[in-house]
Amino acid sequence: MNKRKIINDPVYGFVTIPFDIIYDLMEHHWFQRLRRIKQLALTHYVYPGALHTRFHHALGALHLTGQAIDVLRSKGTEITEEEAEAVSITILLHDIGHGPFSHALEHTLVNIHHEAISVLFMNKLNEEFGGRLDLAISIFKNQYHKKFLHQLVSGQLDMDRMDYLNRDSFFTGVHEGVIGYHRIIKMLAERNNELVVEEKAIYSIERFLTARRLMYWQVYLHKTTLVAEQMLIKVLKRAKELFQQESLATPSEHLNFFLSENLNEKDLEQKGAKIIHHYSFLDDTDIVMALKTFASANDFLLSFLSKGLLYRKLFRIEIQNTPFTSDYINMIRHKTATMFQHNDVDSEELVSFGKESNTTYSVSKEEINILLKTGEVVPMSETSMINIPQGIITKHYLCYPKTIL
Repeated sequence: MNKRKIINDPVYGFVTIPFDIIYDLMEHHWFQRLRRIKQLALTHYVYPGALHTRFHHALGALHLTGQAIDVLRSKGTEITEEEAEAVSITILLHDIGHGPFSHALEHTLVNIHHEAISVLFMNKLNEEFGGRLDLAISIFKNQYHKKFLHQLVSGQLDMDRMDYLNRDSFFTGVHEGVIGYHRIIKMLAERNNELVVEEKAIYSIERFLTARRLMYWQVYLHKTTLVAEQMLIKVLKRAKELFQQESLATPSEHLNFFLSENLNEKDLEQKGAKIIHHYSFLDDTDIVMALKTFASANDFLLSFLSKGLLYRKLFRIEIQNTPFTSDYINMIRHKTATMFQHNDVDSEELVSFGKESNTTYSVSKEEINILLKTGEVVPMSETSMINIPQGIITKHYLCYPKTIL
């Protein structure tokens, strides 16, 4: 059977599956689950076209990684077929641990980072595939001596970010996210086992970093997306409380498992098999079905929030550069309590506030290294050709029902 299939991707055109094992992993039901998890969670409430999935993104990142491998090899970097296969596996599976609606529920259903769950999936797949994922797992954990292979998967200029900016821009129609990925990949090189970028691509990198910043505030942290995610988090927290009081059930046994447990990373060792069984069947469909069930629940808070998400009757959200004063928050809570007092709901359950932060470029993380024409390699922050803002931008938000003002 020919496993080197050609897939028609809307962003890159025809892409080819590079290794037989990639096809086999794609056919596995754990990977097929990513078809049922939207890449941008609830962002379609703002941009209706944002319905692409983690499955799409994984294939796109795989394609770009293949291009990067070809470029590095053309410049004399030794990458064996075994290493090329391994890094392809790593990028394909890098998001396999994402749960329903992606980051929105990462600390609600389970208090476990998705990368830890990705490792759990990879280890189990490695058992099924007779140890053929050993090198891929080593690269994912940054334990392999060729560090640049890990940097292709996870870094400030990795193929993961390269694809999601391209793809998310394409499906949302937000053109500020368009980047010159062709040029950046063509300018990649390797020095001392680390990934570097030739000086000629410096302005393409500037565009890449600027596009990422714009996409965060215009798409990923858009105020409507943010308030919808806050409502969904409140729904799951309330459902968990009621489920553990034995006064609620959902149509999904897999969702019920996570509502019944307060799991954290310490549970991965003892309950890993159970977690992976239920998690591998959990996707956006379970959450949507639960919302439809919760909409008619006897509990007012659960029903009110679920209807708001189903019918897009979202809360009001205020965003500003400074923290909200306690007097203003208390005023909002008082008005909320007055409006909903007959439903016996604590105003704190309907009012939420917090902050979101983002930075254009972080020098606290592993920097992007620039290969100068002289042959010297310098961190990007030390070049004088561009001036990328490095400070953290923080915005404060306050969410509450629209009916109170």
